[in-house]
Amino acid sequence: MSKQVDSLNKKIPVVTTRAKATIGSILTVIIAVYIVSAIFTEAYPNEIIKGMPIVIDFIVKDLFPPNLGYADTVLTSLIETWNMAFLSTTLSAFVALPISFFAAANINKNKVFYKAFRFFLNILRTIPELILAVILVAVVGIGALAGVLALFIFSVGILAKLISETIEAIDPNPLEAIRATGGNIVQVIWYGVLPQIMPHFTSYSLYVLEINVRASVVLGFVGAGGIGLILKKQLAMFNFDNVSTIVIMTFIAVTIIDFISNRVRERLM
Repeated sequence: MSKQVDSLNKKIPVVTTRAKATIGSILTVIIAVYIVSAIFTEAYPNEIIKGMPIVIDFIVKDLFPPNLGYADTVLTSLIETWNMAFLSTTLSAFVALPISFFAAANINKNKVFYKAFRFFLNILRTIPELILAVILVAVVGIGALAGVLALFIFSVGILAKLISETIEAIDPNPLEAIRATGGNIVQVIWYGVLPQIMPHFTSYSLYVLEINVRASVVLGFVGAGGIGLILKKQLAMFNFDNVSTIVIMTFIAVTIIDFISNRVRERLM
């Protein structure tokens, strides 16, 4: 019996006093930051609860029933939104793949170039797509092109970062075997790297597509095309029945895209 108890005690991880103190300190900091943030933003829980009846009243009286006669216009904008997301994701995938090899330490042995590419990708990811869209609208004008370019730039940073980290985590044995037989860098990548990363590459691309579909909805508010553009107009004109139609159809479209993308990614992984 004592042996069983001993073996059970070995299986159960023991939380040390130091770990408990660390967890307690982290929770204390989180609570303190939450309180300070609530004070500065005046986002008190009781105020939020007080405002809920107003929100519910707005939804019931103003948003419903939706104007189904506006569905054709919404569908056209949703197609444009999908085209923006798909085009930007496809282009960024083709650009990010070669860049990721230069940002992988096990492929790019030159530390200077490696760090330079890593720094470049960090810059691309640091600038939000909404800020990029504002700048590009000023450069190329209002429309879907600004949205596509903004999503493309941001997506390159995300995809190249994810793929480069995947490359660094691959099995090095095939690479060493190809190098040992006199294979050059192109052969190492083609026969040793690509077969190992392609499922991840496809999965990450689909994940970025999901992000871009959602982001393209918001970009319309700054004039970068898509469903957000007509949503902004209808909100400004207080046509809340049309707004309701836009929200419902956008929710359905994004849900369908996410469902299909998740299913495909599950099969790949």
